[in-house]
Amino acid sequence: MNVKLKGYALGAVAAASYGMNPLFAIPLYDAGMSPDSVLFFRYLFAIPLLGVMLKARGRNFRLERRQVAPLFMLGLLVALSSWTLFESYNYMAVGIASTLLFVYPILVSLIMVFVYKEKLTRQTLLCLGLAMTGIGLLYQNGEGATLSFIGTLFVFGSSLSYALYIVGVNHPVLKDVATLKVTFYVLLFGILLFVVRLLIGGGCSVPDRWYLWGCLLGLAVFPTAISFLCTTSAIQYIGSTPTAILGALEPVTAVCIGVLVFGESMTPREGLGLTLIIVAVTLVIAGGKITLHLIRFRKLFPRLPHKWGRKRGG
Repeated sequence: MNVKLKGYALGAVAAASYGMNPLFAIPLYDAGMSPDSVLFFRYLFAIPLLGVMLKARGRNFRLERRQVAPLFMLGLLVALSSWTLFESYNYMAVGIASTLLFVYPILVSLIMVFVYKEKLTRQTLLCLGLAMTGIGLLYQNGEGATLSFIGTLFVFGSSLSYALYIVGVNHPVLKDVATLKVTFYVLLFGILLFVVRLLIGGGCSVPDRWYLWGCLLGLAVFPTAISFLCTTSAIQYIGSTPTAILGALEPVTAVCIGVLVFGESMTPREGLGLTLIIVAVTLVIAGGKITLHLIRFRKLFPRLPHKWGRKRGG
């Protein structure tokens, strides 16, 4: 297998494994576990896995004092994004929730425009319009029923938190910190949110069946450890932009799981809405490379001589 093909395969595995969140979370909900309990165990199991990976790569756990505060804030943002996404599963179909979450690249673009004064391009405006149209198609179906307003707020809160994380992780103080170490401390600080919520809410619910422990372990391994490792490797092989574009497989995986495993319905209207959102975000991620590919495509069909056109017309 050549390097590029290996990179694309790893990127696809990374995206698909992250889209498996609902596969493991929904059975835990059905067993009566709260999102706080589910996420507490997910982080609790994932932290040692990342710690072992960190040591296996010869890294240490040392941080400079000035790096602690940014990592703490990033940990809270990631934990907030996880919590609001998992809460949204209680109010809407998991496939729709995962697709609405996928608007975070557009939010990143808007943050960069309004906070960092980057230029708002026509392509970004077009993508924003496509995404809003897709959301509109999802929000109200043909029978007039609408998505849960609370669920929609939760999933957009998740998307915004993750967008802020993506912007914040580029903080100059963290530029020399290894990605694996950043992720380890983000989860370590992030778990504090669930500890506090569980203490305030009356404690943690513990699974009473063996397969539920398997679901918790699955959350820590597939959408967390495997997804992270494959994403990192894919970026090394093919770069960040193609890897990010392959992220479109995340909501596709979640939709398939929702329909095939949990029996959720999918109308043509909803399918069109999902497609518009995925196309819009893919265009945003691809950025200027879309224009480059269109120019290359246009060169495959050179303009014909005018005299040929006149003969054709005569």
